Amino acid sequence: MTTQTMTPPLGRLSLPRRWLAGWGSVLLLVTSVVTSTVAMVLVVLILMAVVLISAGGLGLILLVPLVWLCGVIGHAERHRIVGLSGRRVDPPAKRAQPLWRRLLIDQHSWRSVAYLFLHSVWGALTGWFTLVLLAQTLLMLGAPLLGSRIPDDGITLFGFVPVDGTMPFAIAWSVALVILLLMPLIAQLLTSVDVMFARWLLGRDERKVVEHLSARVDTLTDTRREAVDSVEAERRRIERDLHDGPQQRLVSIAMTLGMAKQAIDDDPASAADLVDEAHRSAKEAIVEMRHVARGIVPPILADRGLEAALPALAARSAVPVSVDVREIGRLDPTTEAITYFVVSEALTNVAKHSRAEHAEVRVTRGDERVTVVVSDDGRGGVDSSRGTGLTGLRQRVTAVDGTLDVESPSGGPTRLTATLPLRTGRSLR
Repeated sequence: MTTQTMTPPLGRLSLPRRWLAGWGSVLLLVTSVVTSTVAMVLVVLILMAVVLISAGGLGLILLVPLVWLCGVIGHAERHRIVGLSGRRVDPPAKRAQPLWRRLLIDQHSWRSVAYLFLHSVWGALTGWFTLVLLAQTLLMLGAPLLGSRIPDDGITLFGFVPVDGTMPFAIAWSVALVILLLMPLIAQLLTSVDVMFARWLLGRDERKVVEHLSARVDTLTDTRREAVDSVEAERRRIERDLHDGPQQRLVSIAMTLGMAKQAIDDDPASAADLVDEAHRSAKEAIVEMRHVARGIVPPILADRGLEAALPALAARSAVPVSVDVREIGRLDPTTEAITYFVVSEALTNVAKHSRAEHAEVRVTRGDERVTVVVSDDGRGGVDSSRGTGLTGLRQRVTAVDGTLDVESPSGGPTRLTATLPLRTGRSLR
């Protein structure tokens, strides 16, 4: 797990600390004199390359490396803005794409071109303004150190503001001091525009992030509701199985033993028969309890994992099943239980509905996910809306951010694929 250190927002800092942090913004504006010049040169070269595209494709040869270079400079600009301003600009999302796409039509590179165009104008204006203002302010504040070396006609600020005489000099010096004290706070306001441009064009697309988070919230809400419904349905199933099976069997055993107790003195032979009957009923109750417990978590799964539990499950299937579940290892209990349930329910559906002669179970483990594939050679035509048990499967799988896909054309074959994310740090060894 990685720990990310975040700079607190400037608005939450005390005024002295905000003033000190503001000198980073001043440095950002001053260095924009250089970066805006580079940006202007690149923008001019890209415009020339676009114009030259019609000249036998020569412009395209120039455009590809220029756009790629803009993408590199865009990454550097984002780090410069974050480092000097202390503001947060999230990096763009990384996407796997082929080399030709990264070189020519990469979204980040073209957004960097747009940023450099804006920066060539805004960065030049604010950068030169800050540099000239800072230089003249320091010149005025350092003028008393010059002493007799000050010209007789005084000092000229900004090339057109003369400062001559004691009173004008004192006023100009006081104004320069106020400007120096306010400059970090003013610089923070100016760099807010740079940060806005960087977040808009160099950082993560906030609109897409919001859309993704909104869809994620909707998905989590649905899966949470489905998980609750699935757990409640499972509870009712276990309650019904216990009531209809072992509970009725135990009541019968109690009644039989009660009759045997009454008959043991008067009719020992009849009492012995009743005890034998109660003994057989107790064995049958044990078998029924095992069937009920098998629907929760079978002991073999908890003790030995999927590599032992799935072949044992396939051996009890009414349809011949081949199992490939090698080199899976131990997973976290939740993933193992859901994987077992998926295979169990899928094989039950195969036996009840598919009229298949053979089924196959294959479980593979990747770096981040476990994939379960159950296929059969039956008649196909599976429809989850017709109560084939796929609804409960989908609820269980999506509750842990998994996916469930079913391919079942009419006439077969049927292929069920469940993908479950691995829960890092929770595997059993």
